[in-house]
Amino acid sequence: MEEQRRSKRIPVYMELEVSSLFKQDNVKVGNIHAPIEVQNISRRGIGFKTQSILPIGYYFNARLEMEGEDENLNCVVKIVRQAKTEDGCYFYGCEFVGMASVFDYIFEDIEKRYGDYA
Repeated sequence: MEEQRRSKRIPVYMELEVSSLFKQDNVKVGNIHAPIEVQNISRRGIGFKTQSILPIGYYFNARLEMEGEDENLNCVVKIVRQAKTEDGCYFYGCEFVGMASVFDYIFEDIEKRYGDYA
């Protein structure tokens, strides 16, 4: 299978909790409290694993605290794909839709640090 990613994925470990989801037409799903484990990150998005079933096409607000970085990234993330894993959890692919490009330098530093990964 040919690689179609536009940015290099870097393996990371972060824990987040999704408390609510929303769509652009003011549809909101609250009281989710789904713990998620971020497994990789790139300039364009994140991949994470959770036991919760989350709807594709919905958004959530995220605050990413990057190890070794002074800045935290506040962003909006859109869920774009889902796959069931062998352990019964779900893996989600998401894209950043609300993050300023001024934070590109953080990803440049991360890519330099983890340059051996693809």
